[in-house]
Amino acid sequence: MKQNMGTADRAIRIVVAIIIAILYVTDQITGVAAVILGILAIAFILTGAVGHCPLYTPLKITTKKDDK
Repeated sequence: MKQNMGTADRAIRIVVAIIIAILYVTDQITGVAAVILGILAIAFILTGAVGHCPLYTPLKITTKKDDK
């Protein structure tokens, strides 16, 4: 997998995932919203850690700067 996410994109995803986790632990989100946001947080953590977003590939989007 070729990386298609820049540093800022990856950091934002991880921060959003952490915020979702904090909201869940403090019972600010519950029920269906907690499940949906939990799945989203897991996806954000995985894509942020790997640096590749599968949705970016078919759309030919990249936030990674060229290494010149």
